[in-house]
Amino acid sequence: MSSLDQFESVFNAAAKDAFTPQSIQIKRILIIQDLREELQDDFLYLVKEFLAVLEKKTEVKWEIFGSEKPSKIHAILESVENYRPDLIVTYRHLHCDSVDWSYGLGIHIDVLTQATTTPVLILPNPDRNNLANSSFKRTKKVMAVTDHLAGDHSLVSYAALFTQTDGTLFLAHVEDKSVFDRYIKAVSKIPDLDTETASEQIKARLLKDPNDYVESCKKRLTESLPTINIERWVKLGSRMSDYRNLIDENEIDLLVMYTKDDEQLAMHGVAYPLAVELKTTPLLML
Repeated sequence: MSSLDQFESVFNAAAKDAFTPQSIQIKRILIIQDLREELQDDFLYLVKEFLAVLEKKTEVKWEIFGSEKPSKIHAILESVENYRPDLIVTYRHLHCDSVDWSYGLGIHIDVLTQATTTPVLILPNPDRNNLANSSFKRTKKVMAVTDHLAGDHSLVSYAALFTQTDGTLFLAHVEDKSVFDRYIKAVSKIPDLDTETASEQIKARLLKDPNDYVESCKKRLTESLPTINIERWVKLGSRMSDYRNLIDENEIDLLVMYTKDDEQLAMHGVAYPLAVELKTTPLLML
């Protein structure tokens, strides 16, 4: 390696993505539902309880759209366009008879998360016979999940905003071990490269960036939101199983993740499989 290449490597290694807090205000919330009229105020109360952290920070205006009569998707999108909310709140299998199915979120939710730029909070499908059974915990434990944590300022800022006082924000990043193993296998076939050294250094490099980013998040959030705790979870492993285990073990109240993908219409990365499987976990989809 030339001296110039060595200098470039050292320079790039020293460069870090430092967390920059984003200014996020949620003042207008649109609830999209398909409940009987007599249940709508009760559901609004449950949602307000769950999102109590937001009303402590600013005055929030609430709007309810929908009824038990099925709404066409274009009518729902028009309501979003007309009200221009900062947050949409709904639940999985909206206007869907197959609420007990384990597959998918329902066509209305799929379209909402992809056809609008507004963040969508997806709650578990409510018990229409007894709404009290659908009560949600407050957002004491919030987890942010992404394929690439370092540099995701907006994701972290949203997750921090939704974390209640004295709550815990988990910043999670799992490097896909199957992808890592595939590249190391390719490295092992190149005679000029030492496989063991390459494996150790690449792994260390992959995990160092998100670890450094979490440290910068902790530093900045401690200054702006000293009442919340920050927990780091960075590892090499299986994204689906590791995220699922972390969510279950820590009884996460809210999962925050990206759903938009510039290269496809479907949900981004690990978001959709997690959303489908975590039927009882509220999801904030950005």
